Amino acid sequence: MKKLSKKIVRLFLKKKFKLAVAESCTGGMLSSTITSVSKSSKMFTLGLVTYSNQSKNRLLKVPKQIIRNYGAVSFECCNSMVTNLGKISKCDVAVSITGIAGPSGGSKQKPVGLVYIGIKRANKVTINRFFFKKRGRYNIQKAAVKKSLDLILRSIK
Repeated sequence: MKKLSKKIVRLFLKKKFKLAVAESCTGGMLSSTITSVSKSSKMFTLGLVTYSNQSKNRLLKVPKQIIRNYGAVSFECCNSMVTNLGKISKCDVAVSITGIAGPSGGSKQKPVGLVYIGIKRANKVTINRFFFKKRGRYNIQKAAVKKSLDLILRSIK
């Protein structure tokens, strides 16, 4: 992941791009991974850990109705998170992550390992749905961060 982070920082600096991140189930791991790279302060502008539904609503303006109707782990919530983060941060690339890292909290409809990752680049928003099978909490978080890094890189190439 370190290699990917370095590549992202280098490319963002070269293109003079800015990055903002809103994380839930990864608890700041994506922000930490990127900011562990030297010079990332020149391209990383905002990292929010919106772990609770209340923080998603207050900080990212995710409507309570979306969380009530679809849940915090949903396409709709992830979309609202990344769209509003893009507006708040005015960054070139915005990323949102919401999911269930476990070991509890899952259901048949939304099992542990379900993660949504949103990428907003210019006016284009893409929401990706992943299922990281029974790997344990830390490994699900790590897999979500790695996948996010891949998606960030793809969004700027």
